[in-house]
Amino acid sequence: MVRLLALLGLSCVLLASDSSVERARKLYNLTEFDQSLKILHAMPAKDAQAYELIGRNLYMQGDFKRASEAFESALAAEPGNSTTALWLARSFGRRAETSSPFTAPGYASKARTYFEKAVQLNARNLEALSDLFEYYMEAPGFLGGGQDKAQALVPKMAAVNEADAQWAQAKLAEKRKQYSTAEEHLRRAIEVAPQQVGRFIELAHFLTKEGRNQEADESLARAEKIAPNSPRLMYAKADIYIKSSRNLQLAKDLLKRYISSPLSPDDPPRSEALKLLKQVQGS
Repeated sequence: MVRLLALLGLSCVLLASDSSVERARKLYNLTEFDQSLKILHAMPAKDAQAYELIGRNLYMQGDFKRASEAFESALAAEPGNSTTALWLARSFGRRAETSSPFTAPGYASKARTYFEKAVQLNARNLEALSDLFEYYMEAPGFLGGGQDKAQALVPKMAAVNEADAQWAQAKLAEKRKQYSTAEEHLRRAIEVAPQQVGRFIELAHFLTKEGRNQEADESLARAEKIAPNSPRLMYAKADIYIKSSRNLQLAKDLLKRYISSPLSPDDPPRSEALKLLKQVQGS
């Protein structure tokens, strides 16, 4: 009887934990990171899901040290989770970007280790493949970067998503200053995934760097037909206008709208929009 009561008590605790994590996840998805963390920190017993969600909230708040610690706890509880390994890699990557020249290389190496681990754990984790690709593209050789390593990931990306593989080929071509080839791959990505707003944004950014503003605007207009109220598109348009020093009043209006819009964790953070707004207001 005592054992039965203990099992029932344990079941109640587990159900309560599941309920708490789900409530916290809903708040996270609404970018209510403080409120989400309050629920998670109040949980008497935390599992891998809870630790991972704590890490995501802290990451979104820019607390990359505590985020990495939470992801380490989550990965220790569930060592085969590719997504957790990816978020741990991202945390170390951001620590590398925001730390001193003395500590940055160590954090960058840890980021590479966990990006690679995320891919090893799940070769079809497209986010992990894309992030590892970008690491290889940007990191110097002594930190494990290299275009040859990035190129080797392209077939793996193509096996999961052809549009992402085309994006990767475009990045490689642009790095090699093969600009016409890069454009071809970006346009091919649109052909493969014509309803993905992000593909049009990528092309618009490329065309802006090439000084082809009218064509960039045409790409953004095509994206707007697909998703007229997309916060991501709103932010991208403002960013592109500021980088090309045009339509600055419209850029200000777009950023103000973006800041007051409901966002998801996948959208650029409001803090970045505020930085852009201050930049354009000071110009």
